[in-house]
Amino acid sequence: MNRRDFLSMTSAAGAFALAPSAFAAGVTPNPGYGNLLILVELKGGNDGLNTVIPFADPAYATLRPKIGIRREQVVQLDERTGLHPALQPLLPMWAGKQLAIVQGVSYPQPNLSHFRSIEIWDTASRSDQYLHEGWLTRAFRAQPVPPEFAADAVVIGSAELGPLANGARAVALVNPAQFEQQARFATPVSLKERNPALAHILDVENDIVKAADRLRPRNGQFVLKTQFPGGAFGNSIKTAMQVLAATDTPAGMPQQGQGVAVIRLTLNGFDTHQNQPGQQAALLKQLSEGFVAMRSALVELNRWNNTFVMTYAEFGRRPRENQSNGTDHGTVAPHFVMGGKVNGGLHGVAPVLARLDGNGNLPVGVDFRQLYASVLGQWWGLDATGILGQKFEPLPILRV
Repeated sequence: MNRRDFLSMTSAAGAFALAPSAFAAGVTPNPGYGNLLILVELKGGNDGLNTVIPFADPAYATLRPKIGIRREQVVQLDERTGLHPALQPLLPMWAGKQLAIVQGVSYPQPNLSHFRSIEIWDTASRSDQYLHEGWLTRAFRAQPVPPEFAADAVVIGSAELGPLANGARAVALVNPAQFEQQARFATPVSLKERNPALAHILDVENDIVKAADRLRPRNGQFVLKTQFPGGAFGNSIKTAMQVLAATDTPAGMPQQGQGVAVIRLTLNGFDTHQNQPGQQAALLKQLSEGFVAMRSALVELNRWNNTFVMTYAEFGRRPRENQSNGTDHGTVAPHFVMGGKVNGGLHGVAPVLARLDGNGNLPVGVDFRQLYASVLGQWWGLDATGILGQKFEPLPILRV
């Protein structure tokens, strides 16, 4: 049994799993990993036009006579653009220039299959290119996370490692509620086993135990005052902030022997082919309330200024509503970026609904790998071109 098989087995068991180390001997770790990245996957493909709304475009109401957000309900950002009313809690961050919205994000020749498109996003590949490693796995191989970190990353609420697949040291907390209990009762396994295959598995098990022990909440640690929303997403954010509280110093940097470079969260349910208005409103409410709580906790932990939060999804939805009061798979979507060093405001390419392509979709305005280039190059100081395989211009979304 290889490490990938073992990872799949332990993830399916519903506790937590650790992917293999991407460390390379003789490479000096980059201190930029003290800057935390939090990824939030909007699983299923969020409808961008009802999230960041071009309310002044007359074609919007024409394309969406039933599910469109009425102009008087839109949370206006400027004379043409507004937010879904469920996102109103984000306005203080917007006013403080700590929330950026990147519009028109996709990639050339977009694929509208859930499985294939998220694979493209996870590996940062072209639409006709098949890569096996996640883009963050390649980053950590090129420039390893400091070996004293507890793990490269923590994945909360999902067994899928996504951009961390096939090489990153990623602890997957499939069930956050069980994390502390499972970590407390896990014990190291003897390495006296002579069988190489079994010894390999025991080595991975011990890595899991060590990482989980470093990351679990402890008595006497910093107690967060932030109130977190209920539900699976709110609980995932709470767990993520507890992980940081367990690993950080009061100055907001990882303690010696602890820390992570990436936290990945998932909010499920965005594949809204039917009855979208109520479903999306509930999801965006979870997202906005979760983000507000996340910011509050990061400020408490003195982490807000060295955290970069970014949403992503496999695709957006079609501009024209379907006959089931929903939307079908489309191309571009807006994505949110927030943090204390974020250059807030509208970025990217705003939708022009009179310029749909032959399939009735919006053309690509921003390649999603420009977001990744911003993380790799500007946030962490890495060689983004080498990791992504070609040069992508970073976006002006950071004040660094």
